[in-house]
Amino acid sequence: MAAIQQPTPKAGKKPRARKHGFHLDMTPMVDLAFLLLTFFMLTTTFAKPRVMELTMPVPDKKQPTLVANKRAMTIVLGKNHQVHYYFGLYAPADRSVPVPTLHTTNFGPQGIRQALFVRGRQQPEPIILIKPSPQADYRDMVDILDEMNITSQRKYALTDLSATDRQLLLANGKQ
Repeated sequence: MAAIQQPTPKAGKKPRARKHGFHLDMTPMVDLAFLLLTFFMLTTTFAKPRVMELTMPVPDKKQPTLVANKRAMTIVLGKNHQVHYYFGLYAPADRSVPVPTLHTTNFGPQGIRQALFVRGRQQPEPIILIKPSPQADYRDMVDILDEMNITSQRKYALTDLSATDRQLLLANGKQ
């Protein structure tokens, strides 16, 4: 523990105020610190990772899934965390379908979330087609899946960016 060392008085000198040497044994305190550290490390529960469950259907090669033009909303993830979207499908070969208006927004609360809410009011249970461009980040994909969860979208699909979508982006100067 602690020990006070007292110097021995020398013969023939006047006694002065004594200066005591002090030595504190730190061993018990270090033992206690390691015991507490070990205790808290073993009894603490670490943060559980949060995951979103996705149910993916088995692809049917014989019969592809058809999406109605009026129910569809296409979201294209662009560069610099931009989100481009339009309502419906873009099929330039089909002349009966007009060229859609491309809108650009972001991942803020007044961005794509509001567009999804508006589409949900216009068309109950829309089908959302998510198409990441080569310039999109992984974070953009996570953000758009979070938006699907926040806005309670029941039907959405991750698809490849088609050549017609690239043409639409180039025609609007978005790529």
